[in-house]
Amino acid sequence: MSGDCRFVLRLGEDGYPAQLAMTPRPPRTLYGIGDASTLCPGLAIIGSRKATPYGLDCAAWFARRAAREGVVVISGAAMGCDQAAQRAALEAGGRSVAVLGCGADIDYPARARDLLDTLRSGAGVVVSEFPWGMPPARGHFPARNRIIAGLSSAVLVVEAALPSGTFSTADHALEAGRDVLAVPGSVFFSGSAGCNRLIRQGAAPVCCDEDLLDSLWAAGLLGEDTPRCIGADDERLATESTDPVLRAILAEPVALDRLVTSLGLDAAEALRAVALLESAGAVARYPDGRYGPCMRR
Repeated sequence: MSGDCRFVLRLGEDGYPAQLAMTPRPPRTLYGIGDASTLCPGLAIIGSRKATPYGLDCAAWFARRAAREGVVVISGAAMGCDQAAQRAALEAGGRSVAVLGCGADIDYPARARDLLDTLRSGAGVVVSEFPWGMPPARGHFPARNRIIAGLSSAVLVVEAALPSGTFSTADHALEAGRDVLAVPGSVFFSGSAGCNRLIRQGAAPVCCDEDLLDSLWAAGLLGEDTPRCIGADDERLATESTDPVLRAILAEPVALDRLVTSLGLDAAEALRAVALLESAGAVARYPDGRYGPCMRR
């Protein structure tokens, strides 16, 4: 597909997404550019704009897994978790929907231009309830969030603090009768407090591929013949159970000097162990100097 494939869908007319029409306050008009057939029930993946490497990796990991099962990934093209999820879905050969808080022909945020261009060219679709050329405005984004929730069958919150605008999407999902899922995070990190609270309030925790596939299956996004038990993680789990350095880092982000004192290692030994794990893609160095989980591609 090439060119500027614009379309306008109106509530009650043919082509308007049925799952969106059945939600509270559906948009009367939906402006879009790209492949309109992408507007089928999918998985929304949302999270912090100021995401940690852990949050970005989780967004990408679960988006990639969903895309490989043919599930459309829906998000808002925002910096952080949104873009990480949508880029990963496309890299996996899947499709994605970006819902904007401005006109569907506006590149916002500017750093999402390449992603939006790819979706508009037919790898997915960019949609908005705002007319062509409408610039972004603060009040547009809560309204945008109800469309993200309305197009989905389930919403996965990857990383969210308290308070967080991400909760607007989760609230809309609950109001529309959609499943809400959340990736748990460290109890010592304020940026995960929102996800941990969602789980406490009843959101389904997603900790691995098996959790994700079970949730997608329950939401009606996978067929009856889709395997629901994943054995590919067995080797990884075995490695984690025997490597004390990896276990410590996966438990919570940790500084090198703390690894030395808590595990009784000398500095050179700890540095060598962390370097090997980082080169293997098992851990990542965070901006504050600590080392934390880095999910494998």
